[in-house]
Amino acid sequence: MQIQDLPYPDPGVPDARSGPRFLWWLGRNQLGGQFKSLAWGLLHFASVSALPFCVGMAIQAVVERSGTRLALAGALLALAGLGTALGDTFLHRAAVTNWITAAARVQQLLARKAAVLGSALTRRVAAGEVVAVSTGDVEKIGWFVEAVSRFTAAALTVVLVCVALLVYQPALGVVVAAGLPLLAIAVLPLLPRATRRADFQREKAGRATELASDTVAGLRVLRGIGGEELFLDRYRRASQEVRHAAVRSARMWSLISAIQVLLPGLLMVVVVWYGVHLAGQGRITVGELVTVYSSVMVLTYPLRHFEEIAMAYSFSRPSAKRAARVLSLERATDTEGSRTADVPSGDLYDPATGLLAPAGRLTAVVCGDPDAAGLLAERLGGHPAEQGTSVLLGGVPLDELPLETAREAVLVQDKDPVLLSGSLRELLDVPASGDVAAREALAAAQCGDVLEALAQGSLDAADPMDTRITERGRSLSGGQRQRLALARSLITDPEVLVLDEPTSAVDSHTEARIAEGVRTLREGRTTVVFTSSPLLLDHADRVVLVHEGEVAAVGVHRELLHTEPRYRAVVTRETEEEAALSGALEDDDVLKELEEIEETA
Repeated sequence: MQIQDLPYPDPGVPDARSGPRFLWWLGRNQLGGQFKSLAWGLLHFASVSALPFCVGMAIQAVVERSGTRLALAGALLALAGLGTALGDTFLHRAAVTNWITAAARVQQLLARKAAVLGSALTRRVAAGEVVAVSTGDVEKIGWFVEAVSRFTAAALTVVLVCVALLVYQPALGVVVAAGLPLLAIAVLPLLPRATRRADFQREKAGRATELASDTVAGLRVLRGIGGEELFLDRYRRASQEVRHAAVRSARMWSLISAIQVLLPGLLMVVVVWYGVHLAGQGRITVGELVTVYSSVMVLTYPLRHFEEIAMAYSFSRPSAKRAARVLSLERATDTEGSRTADVPSGDLYDPATGLLAPAGRLTAVVCGDPDAAGLLAERLGGHPAEQGTSVLLGGVPLDELPLETAREAVLVQDKDPVLLSGSLRELLDVPASGDVAAREALAAAQCGDVLEALAQGSLDAADPMDTRITERGRSLSGGQRQRLALARSLITDPEVLVLDEPTSAVDSHTEARIAEGVRTLREGRTTVVFTSSPLLLDHADRVVLVHEGEVAAVGVHRELLHTEPRYRAVVTRETEEEAALSGALEDDDVLKELEEIEETA
């Protein structure tokens, strides 16, 4: 497969049972690229290893004053040089292709897994870890997958050269054939310690990445509470731990590299000493001595790949383990059921809590626990945090629908929606029914002042829709981000729209206009709003109070405000003392009314 063919139409189902199994699965799915890299690697290494034989033949031809053999040696030398150049060029091309395609496959798998899990992903894995896996870890995984074929080519070349030396000059070939395997395995005792240190370094680096990601994500809040320096100090300490771990790991790999230089040097000393001794006895020629010596010197090049494959595996194994951990995550419920992909319509009902949202109506849900409200909102959208009875839409369990159909039927907007970077036009370019125009959605979400602010802040864009939005909308206020996200959700015009605290960051006047705009725009569509704002609750057709995981009361806002103390406590934020006082005052009013009735009678 070529790089221009990416992404894969189907990246496959990974073997995520462990890091090594995942690496093996990646290698098996790139056999074509691996064999291509192996073939070019063999050509390159064999051509490089043939150079000493050509040089030795040329020297011996000069000694014997044979012009024919000298010409033959020159031709073979030119051929070996051509093979070296071609092999190196196309080996590099194939290796880079293998590296990029392996990394791209992992990124594609991670992206699909994130899309399937949705908001459940960050509840089960830290956001910083997901970032670390999809950036740095994929590079290390791709490095190992690519290095396997080059290492195989190098190992085969070493074997072939040893056999050739045994045939060419048995006396010295035995020394080389016995010494090279010792060179290859000499560093094996050090690899477990080097691997442990590399794992420890990756663990510390992953922790630092998670801390940095979480700090940046909450920087606005941290500045507000004065905790910015506290978290920065934590990151400084974490980064120093990474530095110390990296230094300890580098020391071990430096020792391995030193051994890889020292031992071949000692082998060359032995070969030269013994070769000179044999030449002095007339048992070998000068050309044969030069050939064997040069071969040992040249073999240090493919032998370096033994160190590289060990290093690549040591660094990629923890990365593959982290990637496999993310890829092994599954949804709490399986939505790939046997039903057709038709989008159902009707009432939205949650058997677990008893919550009913009638079709075509605006239902407001009041829940005293914000975390419980968020979990319930995700459950209504088919994203439950744990296994249980499925939510029904028109009597059809969402779990039995294909995932894409379920998400098309019910759209959930989190309390902290994300705005991707790009122009406003691109932000609002989402899959939609086409019945709601961008202008109508922006008007309903009261985004007029947001458009004005974007137009004033951009000198290049004549149309506010072409203005750029920074990553996660950091240049906008919390209320502006909320309103743009609400407009994006309104444009999609789903069968059921679930909004979790859509106006928590806007002022009361804007909130009242948003409530009216959403009610008007969503007329005839099912809308569920999780809120405790009286302005939104007063515009709802139906208000449901959820207490301790169950529906406790159903009615309209003004009715529940007077008849349900638990509802009034959540909406008005009154304390127990205030509730008791309010109840006492109401009792006094009732007694006065009874006395007035008795006097009249």
